[in-house]
Amino acid sequence: MKKIIYLACFLIATGTSSIFAQSEADVIEMTRSLLKLEKKAAVAEAMVLSTEEANVFWPLYEEYNGKLYEVQSKRVNIMNDFGEQYETLSDEQADVIMTQYFAYQSELMKLKKQYYKKFKKILPLGKAARYMQIENKVETLIDAQLAVELPLIETK
Repeated sequence: MKKIIYLACFLIATGTSSIFAQSEADVIEMTRSLLKLEKKAAVAEAMVLSTEEANVFWPLYEEYNGKLYEVQSKRVNIMNDFGEQYETLSDEQADVIMTQYFAYQSELMKLKKQYYKKFKKILPLGKAARYMQIENKVETLIDAQLAVELPLIETK
């Protein structure tokens, strides 16, 4: 899990400082790919799955993380929009960004609930909950760093 913390910090340090620059999209994608690999290793270590559990867990994990990537890409797009408009952001644009952010949060929660149900069907309840807890920890680390890095909307 320590590697994930360091990688999440790297993601934010390289990602958010450059997220506002269109030419840095490759850096963001590379960092997201690295985070994906480190996250999977941390999950494997933290889950302690039997062979039977692993056989059913990993395909569902990959499916979930593919959908999670799509949803999280919406957050990246929201941050890009914010960065592009930051210096000239109108109240109306700020409202649009917040509306998009709330839609992203709703979609993320819907996905989590949907897949928690699926994980509960293939794993003991405690392990399904443990996995979602691991996901939450990773997301919280990233969110905390984003909160530090992203500037507040300027009000007029």
